[in-house]
Amino acid sequence: MAVAKVEIYTRWGCGYCVRAKALLDAKGVAYTEYDTTMGGEPRAEMLRRVPGAMTVPQILIDDVPVGGCDDIHALDRAGKLDAMLGIAA
Repeated sequence: MAVAKVEIYTRWGCGYCVRAKALLDAKGVAYTEYDTTMGGEPRAEMLRRVPGAMTVPQILIDDVPVGGCDDIHALDRAGKLDAMLGIAA
């Protein structure tokens, strides 16, 4: 199984962003982080990719939006996150 491409849109000082990244770090998953703190192009790109997204983090796995911190923790509790990430359970 190939490891998934993971991207996360964050903002400085966001506790939910820290928690989401900590979960991915604990699983040993590499991810690309985009900082939307100052708005501009990173935030505009986030809104193009995840229409209606008003909060961070916004997490994409293989270009599919999966939500934010609570969402990936729920996927993990349900035993679905590892398969989505392409890592051994």
